[in-house]
Amino acid sequence: MKRATSQRVSLRGLSHHVLTWGDPAAPKLFLLHGWMDVAASFQFLVDALVRDWYAIAPDLRGFGRSEWQPQGYWFADYVADLEALVDTFAPGETVDLVGHSLGGNIVMIYAGVRPARVRHVVSLEGFGIPVEDATRAPAKLARWLDALAAPPAFAPYANLHAVADRLQKNNPRLPRDKAAFLAAYWAETTADGSARLVSDPRHKLPFPTTYRVEEAFAVWRDVTAPTLWVAAADSAIPKWLDDHPEGEAGADGLGGVRRRMAHIGDARLVVVPNASHMLHHDQPAVVAAAIEAFLAAAPAAA
Repeated sequence: MKRATSQRVSLRGLSHHVLTWGDPAAPKLFLLHGWMDVAASFQFLVDALVRDWYAIAPDLRGFGRSEWQPQGYWFADYVADLEALVDTFAPGETVDLVGHSLGGNIVMIYAGVRPARVRHVVSLEGFGIPVEDATRAPAKLARWLDALAAPPAFAPYANLHAVADRLQKNNPRLPRDKAAFLAAYWAETTADGSARLVSDPRHKLPFPTTYRVEEAFAVWRDVTAPTLWVAAADSAIPKWLDDHPEGEAGADGLGGVRRRMAHIGDARLVVVPNASHMLHHDQPAVVAAAIEAFLAAAPAAA
C-alpha cells in the first residue's frame, strides 16, 4: 500500500481534507471521488498505478474530513472547488483529471467549462444522470422544502466493524481488508465505542431542481481534451441512463452511454469486466492500466 500524506487545504473558504501520494515533482493526477465516498477510496487504484504520479485526491466539501457547508450542497460548488484545488496544486498548468461517479460528472463539466486547463479527462461511471421532465419541477421543489423541515440523519453503527459490514453489503465484491480500511475513513469512533459516519447527512436531501441533460451536452461539446469513459460491465448505471425512447440499449447495454458520449469530440469507451459501479475497488489493476494506457497514448489537448 502506497503511503498517503494527509493535509488541510482551504478551498473557497472551506477547510478540505486532501490526500496525496507520491513525489510532488512527479506528473500530477487529480482524483475526485463519488457521492457518499471519500478520497481514500482511491488508495487501491493508486496502489495499482505503474508510473510515478503525484496523485491528489480531496474529500469533497461535506464528505469525509472536509468541512461541512452551512446551507446545503450544490453541484456548481464542486466544480468551483475543483478549480481552486487545481489552482492550489498546479497553478498555471494544464492537468489530468480522473473522477468516479459524482466526481466523474464534476471533471467532465470542468473540462468543458475550462478546456484550456485540462489535458486529459477520465470519467469512471460518471455519465450524467437520467433525463427528468420539466413537469416534475413543482413536486421536486415541494419535496425538498419538506425535507428541510425534517433533515436526514445517519444511523449510528455499533463499531467500525459494523461500518465495514455495511460497505461489503453495498458491494459484495469488496474484500474484508479493503472494507476495514475504508471504514476508518468513512466513520469515526465515538466516546461510547460506537461509530458514526463523518460525512454530512444533508447530502441525502432530495434535489430541488430537475436535471436538464441538454445543458450537460452543451458543456461536453466544449471539451477539447481527449476523454476516456470507463464503464463497469456489471453496473446498473448504463441501464439507469438508457433514456432513449425506444430503449435501444444495444447488445452490451451501453447504448445510452454511447449516445451521451457522442456529444464529446474526442472520446473513447472502455468496459471493465467483472466489476460493479465501484469498479476502482473491484478491479483496481484493470482500471489503473486503462487510465495509464489512455494517458500515454492520447495526444494532450492543445
